[in-house]
Amino acid sequence: MAQFFKIHPDNPQMRLIKQSAEILNNQGVIVYPTDSCYALGCLLDNKIAAERISQLRGLHKKHLFTILCKDLSGLGALAKLGNSAFRLIKSHIPGPYTFILRASKEVPRRLQNNKRSTIGLRVPDNEICQALLDAVNGPILSTSLILPGDELPLFDPQEIDDRIGKQIDLIIDGGMIGVDMTTVIDLTDNDPVIIRKGKGEID
Repeated sequence: MAQFFKIHPDNPQMRLIKQSAEILNNQGVIVYPTDSCYALGCLLDNKIAAERISQLRGLHKKHLFTILCKDLSGLGALAKLGNSAFRLIKSHIPGPYTFILRASKEVPRRLQNNKRSTIGLRVPDNEICQALLDAVNGPILSTSLILPGDELPLFDPQEIDDRIGKQIDLIIDGGMIGVDMTTVIDLTDNDPVIIRKGKGEID
């Protein structure tokens, strides 16, 4: 049965953030709020937890997760950034954007697009996310909380608990948030390409 932490969205209680980080560090799978929708997450190097998430969501084994980073420095350690990509990303983070980039050697091959060696990275504009990323001192592997048969992410923490509380380790209740997913921008070539229009303004 999942633990259930109600964390203030603007002033996260550090005691609960530290306990959440401990669950992640102990191979846990968590549900947590982002600046777009609720998501499932685990640590980057936790292959078993990633497989649990894939089974829970009914994902294909080649599904590409998004990697959440605390800041531009964390993102830059995982991706190869040209000058134009650097400037664009810097002007749009933190925010509800996922950037498709060439992966650096720091990213396990199992998390990369096999043909293009790319990954999806983002820096969320959410106080709970930021506190959690700081507490684990590293990136979080993430995917939107859309269960098999659903078209939209779950947004009610109590419903999340009712439906999957027995299959995960922690639910962070950050209040009711939206169901809009991130805007996805491909920056692998010189010109940015909008792959998916979601939450977030597009210049």
